Amino acid sequence: MLEFIKNPWPWYVAGPLIGLTVPALLLFGNKTFGISSSLRHICAACIPSKIPFFQYNWRKETWNLLFVLGIFFGGFIATQFLSTGQPLDINPETIAQLKALGLSDFSGMMPLDLFGVDQILTLKGLIFMVLGGFLVGFGTRYAGGCTSGHAIMGLSNLQWPSLVATICFMTGGFASTHLLLPLIFKFI
Repeated sequence: MLEFIKNPWPWYVAGPLIGLTVPALLLFGNKTFGISSSLRHICAACIPSKIPFFQYNWRKETWNLLFVLGIFFGGFIATQFLSTGQPLDINPETIAQLKALGLSDFSGMMPLDLFGVDQILTLKGLIFMVLGGFLVGFGTRYAGGCTSGHAIMGLSNLQWPSLVATICFMTGGFASTHLLLPLIFKFI
């Protein structure tokens, strides 16, 4: 049984399980799936201020904070105890394209040439971690939710704003990958 859990699950098993999270949350508590709102709940709980955005009953959303905590601990358990020790299976074409940009260390979840601790105080680190993080946060707030909330929850509820947000997320991702990334590497 443990070997079954350690190996990657096929899309036709993992996808429906993720998809069934949406109706389960709706049926068993009239809750909506999304992760980005948890930061708002944490701020509302921890920052005593008169900012109207944080003036709501965040205690009603404790389930969401527990959900995020479960994701964190689930990732920790999977990494520490269920890892096979084998390197990530990355498409060889992707590796070739990243090597052409000058990246070489693919030993982690993300290329350590960009996202390693030693890159934080470099120009690359500033662009990819700080500016990239700001843009992701800004986009999430501007779109009224993150990719998981819109693409999984919003689309399953046939919400037009979620379709628009998901199209914009995907377009931005493709443009960043194929246009911005080579351009940035050309100058740094």
